Amino acid sequence: MKKTKSTCPYCGVGCGVIVESQGAQITGVHGDPDHPANFGRLCNKGSTLALTASAPITLHSRLLTPKLHGQPVSWDTALDTAAERFANTISEHGPDAVGFYISGQLLTEDYYVLNKLAKGLIGTNNVDTNSRLCMSSAVAGYKATLGADAPPCSYEDLDHAGTVFIAGSNMAWAHPVLFRRLEDARRANAQMKVIVVDPRRTETAASADLHLPILSGTDVALFHGILHLLMWEGLTDTAFIKNHTHGFEALRDRVRDFTPKEVARLCGITDDAVVQAARWFGQGPTLSLYCQGLNQSRAGTAKNAALINLHLATGQIGKVGAGPFSLTGQPNAMGGREVGGLANLLSAHRDLADPAHRAEVAALWGVPDVPSKPGKTAVEMFQAAADGEIKALWIACTNPAQGMPDQSAVRRALQRAEFVVLQEAFAHTATAPIAHLLLPASSWGEKESTVTNSERRISRVRAAVPAPGSARHDWAIAVDFAQRLERRLRPGQPSLFAYDTPESIWNEHRESTRGRDLDITGLSYAMLESCGPQQWPLPSGADQGQARLYADAVFATNDGRARFFDAAYVPVAEPRDARFPLSLNTGRLRDQWHGMSRSGTLGRLFGHAPEPSVDMTRQDMARLKLVDGDLVRVRSRRGAVVLPARASEELLPAQVFVAMHWGSEFVSGVDDNGQALSGVNALTTGAFCPQSKQPELKHAAVKLEPAALPWRLLAAAWLPADQVHAVRQALQTSLAQFAYASLVPFGQTRDGLLLRAAAAIAPPVGVVQAIEAALGLALDDTTLLRYADPARGQRRTLRLSKHSSGDTRVEAFVLAGETSAEPWLRALLQEEQPAQAFATQLLRPGAVPLSAQAMRPARRQVCNCLDVDERTINTQLAGTPVGPAEQRLAGLQQALKCGTQCGSCLPELRRLVQASAVAA
Repeated sequence: MKKTKSTCPYCGVGCGVIVESQGAQITGVHGDPDHPANFGRLCNKGSTLALTASAPITLHSRLLTPKLHGQPVSWDTALDTAAERFANTISEHGPDAVGFYISGQLLTEDYYVLNKLAKGLIGTNNVDTNSRLCMSSAVAGYKATLGADAPPCSYEDLDHAGTVFIAGSNMAWAHPVLFRRLEDARRANAQMKVIVVDPRRTETAASADLHLPILSGTDVALFHGILHLLMWEGLTDTAFIKNHTHGFEALRDRVRDFTPKEVARLCGITDDAVVQAARWFGQGPTLSLYCQGLNQSRAGTAKNAALINLHLATGQIGKVGAGPFSLTGQPNAMGGREVGGLANLLSAHRDLADPAHRAEVAALWGVPDVPSKPGKTAVEMFQAAADGEIKALWIACTNPAQGMPDQSAVRRALQRAEFVVLQEAFAHTATAPIAHLLLPASSWGEKESTVTNSERRISRVRAAVPAPGSARHDWAIAVDFAQRLERRLRPGQPSLFAYDTPESIWNEHRESTRGRDLDITGLSYAMLESCGPQQWPLPSGADQGQARLYADAVFATNDGRARFFDAAYVPVAEPRDARFPLSLNTGRLRDQWHGMSRSGTLGRLFGHAPEPSVDMTRQDMARLKLVDGDLVRVRSRRGAVVLPARASEELLPAQVFVAMHWGSEFVSGVDDNGQALSGVNALTTGAFCPQSKQPELKHAAVKLEPAALPWRLLAAAWLPADQVHAVRQALQTSLAQFAYASLVPFGQTRDGLLLRAAAAIAPPVGVVQAIEAALGLALDDTTLLRYADPARGQRRTLRLSKHSSGDTRVEAFVLAGETSAEPWLRALLQEEQPAQAFATQLLRPGAVPLSAQAMRPARRQVCNCLDVDERTINTQLAGTPVGPAEQRLAGLQQALKCGTQCGSCLPELRRLVQASAVAA
């Protein structure tokens, strides 16, 4: 067995992993105990990497050969075609008629080549990344206050903080390994206080000493109010302000009006809570952790900078256990920022607007100049394509037809663009069918390069197995295309892209950092091999990186002083009103990642959140006369989506929540005009922050209407793993016939698909028959039971099989037109219970067999690693004597082993322990 050290491809924590492989097969993935980001821990997503990297489902959903207009072609044909189309577009319409939309999941070397391709060879700054949707407000906030995009803290600061101030982050789900470290720190320091600012009572918020459930978008008002109180109570550091900052006077005057009562009114919280937060913040040392709740806003830069203001005002920066620490969302958003992979940046944190910086990069690259015209950022790029200004788009390692806001505008852009290239590992993303040219890329476990995590730590990503089919590494695809393009654009000249390994790219990137704030001229691949992951800066002559920045209070500005950011409070871009009276919030699920192109191939990762939903309070559900599972149409000013309603205790009245992951790959349908619905981002707004250009994905004004879709269908089936992708593809045509449809995997140890659909009237019988055929229910043999009532539009089909134990088991079923048997029939299938007692009654319309009346619905999973469900946990707790919560939790873990592996479920286990004590 071969063991390879690498880095997890999910969030920005940057956990080290050890990959076990045999030949071309990844057989296991474990946490690396030597990696300083995680010391061996992994979350549920990371711990299932061996399954998502090498399972038949994943391999069959991979893109394995280039395709031009849907037809397989050679790499030479693919890249020659791409080079010809781009060269012609540039010749006819200029370099700004092309654009590159890339990804924070690319590796640093991939990023570097694509950035140089656009800005150095083609001469356009139209190269942006999905990190624009993720981290650009954090970048702008750091630069506006501290002078450089440099998170000043390290993970070890959690071990020394007196107060941890978490704003706009559900880190228990989004950065679970880091949250485990916070839990360790709290156990070691009983005096530590945790404050969480979040409109929802998430798992993170529920664990806090103080939860501030502010109204969406009011963060700046809250931070101004805290600063007001810090000054009032004498908790500012006047010497630090005087000696190391500029601009405090203007900010002081602004926050004078942000009294506790005014902040309470604006934010929807109590003034006592504001006072308590300010006192704990001022006592310090305070470490602030923040993510998309601050970033994804039209005031994203102001929110980030207003929080940094608090650290500057109290001198809590550059010190152990203190500082403003932006948590990176994607695995290599930091690396992309380091190489200038945004439309307004250049390599090594240089600014595009600075002529000296452009000259430095041009000299390094060996080109006459770098264009000065600002490039189109993500939202602007797709709007320009929709307007016909950008005619050719190159998309790499991202899925804009799922992840971008205002999907109607994005779909128009992709359809109007004359040539769209998609460089991607997976064939089933929403963007893939729209692209003209598909280029198969290698994926995690197959790639070699580097990434940088949230604490500025650079780690190696290593290949454990070869890429399947004819897939190529992203950097190699970009280099090959660039060489073909430069032969057309600058014939006879030496290549700008004479790279034959990732290390050769890295060395050029390293040289670009010389003398910069992120100087890594002392770092090499050899050092990463011998000494392990390193933090920057690590200049030539240094033997290790710098764990903490600004300890000397000298900042990355011209005069070395930090700058307070004087920001006015502005409300959300789209306030609620009488027509759209609800606030939509979006966020992450515990066990899923982004558009789920990887995590969504594994049924066990759907155990905790098995189907799409729109969550709301019970009061709002009662007002709309809804019960759990009722379908509702969620509508904004841009589009609509139909989803099942679900009651949630996490929300305040007039708030609804939809997970960001639910795109058209998993939830679909058509509206009243026959137009396809495209997931949650059909609802979100393209309004963005004027400084960072990051869109306000975290808030949109919406309304909910009960969906009059009385005809329902439910289907589920166990399938051979190597057939799941083909069955999904076969079902897509049928799903387009419904006003609502969701199609999700399930299964802890087997592979299944669950389909739910609804329509106003019964579809043609052929639609249901096509679904049956796709799920293996079309054959007439002794394993099938069937019932049909055409007059009522009802049809039921069931496949049974003999189990090795001798029992009869349900293998697949379709309930069309009437689905009242769902609770017990679905449980029979998913929990693989004996079905012979129900055999004669399984298909009776509307009937529940007597022997099934005591059967409970299919279980909801809590601990994914060990397959422990909520029902089992509550039963165990009911039989446990009341006592201290940690003692009861320890007993629960000892009895059921839940929460003893990755730990992602520990926050929920604590909540269930607390709820059981209240019930007792």
